Amino acid sequence: MCATCGCDDAAGTRITVPHEHPHPHEHPHAHPPTETVTLEQRVLAKNDQFAADNRDRLADRGILAINLMSSPGAGKTTLLERTIRDTGTRRPVAVIEGDQETPLDAERIRRTGCAVVQVNTGAGCHLDASMVHEALTTLDPPAGALLFVENVGNLVCPAMFDLGEAGRVVVISVTEGTDKPLKYPYMFAVADLVLVNKIDLLPYVDFDLVACRRYAAAVNPRAEVLPLSATTGENIDTWYAWLAARA
Repeated sequence: MCATCGCDDAAGTRITVPHEHPHPHEHPHAHPPTETVTLEQRVLAKNDQFAADNRDRLADRGILAINLMSSPGAGKTTLLERTIRDTGTRRPVAVIEGDQETPLDAERIRRTGCAVVQVNTGAGCHLDASMVHEALTTLDPPAGALLFVENVGNLVCPAMFDLGEAGRVVVISVTEGTDKPLKYPYMFAVADLVLVNKIDLLPYVDFDLVACRRYAAAVNPRAEVLPLSATTGENIDTWYAWLAARA
């Protein structure tokens, strides 16, 4: 059980590889009775053991793993699609997709030609290190690959769980409001990079980029803030430069 939010990490979790003609899972998954775990430390300690194993496994093969986190609809999958198409010829790219249900995002990634597995968490609201550990076994990314983990859309619990990644990126969009860093401080506190997506919509929404930078810096002075548009490609090269520097 996730002591952070009370969801059952094992309830309905499925790891699948998308195929040419997928058949989405339509049957419901029961949420079995669970016993409340009061010691969050115990849960996170177990997670950290898997995360350390993931980190060693990735380092041994020279794989750079990036954990992408955001609220639903911020544009993570669109960003990944463009990133794969623009940079996938320079080094191998692989993706672990996290969602509560459906293989829809994994299918979008598969159409780019990228290797991908879907992790459906059922009742769970985040990916944890054990799920990523199993997904890595299924995906088996090649040595030297760039691995993206697209976490479940949620600005709370994903921040609590180390996956063994080398970098944590939070994606917000200008349609969500300027004050996201203040409302969800822990998520922004653990970020290495904040991407402000959909800046092509700035003329049409009430979003203050200067204030957003200030709020993010107040929560986490070390995190970079990069505005871009995954749809139009505006300023997208700053994202690619950040990835190249991490590599």
